[in-house]
Amino acid sequence: MIRNIYFIGIGGIGMSALARYFMHRGMHVAGYDLTETPLTRALADEGASVHYADDVALIPDEFRDPATTMVVFTPAVPRDHSELGWFFERGFMVEKRSEMLGHVAEGMFTMAVAGTHGKTTTTTLLAWFNSQVTGRGSAFLGGISKNFNSNLVLSDARSNPLLQEGGVPEGQGGRSLDNRLAMEADEFDRSFLRLNPDVAAITSVDPDHLDIYGSYEAVKEAFSQFLDRVKPLGVAILHTKVDIEIRNRATLIYRYSMDDHAADFHTTNLRALPGGKYTFDIVTPGGTITGLTLGIPGRVNVENSIAAVAMMWAAGEMQGEPLDHAALRRAMADFRGVRRRFDIWVDMPEGVYMDDYAHHPEELAAAIGALREMYPGRHLTAIFQPHLYTRTRDLHHEFAEALSGADELILTPIYPARELPIEGVDAELIGRHVTRIPWRTVPKEQLAEEIARTPTDVVVTFGAGNIENHCAEIAAAIEAKITSLRGPQTRSNDASGNADE
Repeated sequence: MIRNIYFIGIGGIGMSALARYFMHRGMHVAGYDLTETPLTRALADEGASVHYADDVALIPDEFRDPATTMVVFTPAVPRDHSELGWFFERGFMVEKRSEMLGHVAEGMFTMAVAGTHGKTTTTTLLAWFNSQVTGRGSAFLGGISKNFNSNLVLSDARSNPLLQEGGVPEGQGGRSLDNRLAMEADEFDRSFLRLNPDVAAITSVDPDHLDIYGSYEAVKEAFSQFLDRVKPLGVAILHTKVDIEIRNRATLIYRYSMDDHAADFHTTNLRALPGGKYTFDIVTPGGTITGLTLGIPGRVNVENSIAAVAMMWAAGEMQGEPLDHAALRRAMADFRGVRRRFDIWVDMPEGVYMDDYAHHPEELAAAIGALREMYPGRHLTAIFQPHLYTRTRDLHHEFAEALSGADELILTPIYPARELPIEGVDAELIGRHVTRIPWRTVPKEQLAEEIARTPTDVVVTFGAGNIENHCAEIAAAIEAKITSLRGPQTRSNDASGNADE
């Protein structure tokens, strides 16, 4: 009887959600990760045993029996990892994270969001809508939701097979609202081909992970295969710009867009509000949902919200639960976003600092465009940590073009993740193709010091690596500069007692 789950790469955003899920089910959890992070510390506080050296001797005794322990690993971990090899050699049940997610999703009404960008915010919106509009539903998220303060959402344990204790999950039919499961369908390592969703969305299909796929055509084919896996009589919702072969004739296909009024789901009466937020209506095949205001800024997030609303509408049609417009309006306004997605650290008249996970040229271009709309006429300093040598090699021209939309660019060395260096591939490869704006490279450990001595207005950090570890330092440097600039006037106002008059 499996009662222990051991995670190799336990600190990853997807792996940590699975670890939390199994702990909620009463199972014992332990694992390895390369470095200690807030996620791994949180897991340890919640009861997991976590260590940070690839050392078989550190595997706890109770996780050394193949009859009671199974192992989950992330494909980002190299196959020559000594702990992973030890488990394989001794006949343990070993699965990739995607395989385990496939088991968990069996028997659930699965709502899966795929796309080379936009899927984390869209999935988090979907999870929040399920929670606030239907009062039920679970989710595995690829980021930390600010509403849930977690990457895992669990519904009522009395009715949700996600929370039934004992053993690895098995298929349990049913399409009740309690049974809804929202999750990201990750294209990395073709992980999303383990899922069979009832409702699927594809937000974008751009050339990415070419180290895995080899070509853009192979990426597009994988997304077509993902569509093939949507269940018969299910629904797929595609952005109008998604151009892939559609072979699955048993699935109902809808299109969505913010601007294309020929799409099945689109906005009307879109209007910008102070601070970068928007109010709008959404047209659906069943009518128009009026008076929506999204609680976070950015046009790209309006488009993500259309995809999430479309999935809610489709699920309601399939399950006989019409979408509650009033509840949706409240949920839309109360949505607080995802950490590291348009994450505002400093917002003062004299200076703004925002952090964002964008690590693909299309994401960077969209984010910079949104910032231009939010802060028109202001000086934008972009700080970018490239993620992966292969991605930098394959897309350096596209990165340079997107980042040239800022007024000033700071590059940090490439975050390698799972990769070894490639000769001739470094951050300067991007910089040498940047046009119209000044750029320079700065070690990430020196970013706060660099920002402290540089005139700045609006600053944004981008990247999927570990640049987030320096956000607090950068924010403190910017706040200190603003305080210094305000100094005499602030003290005078405070002393007079008339600052609010």
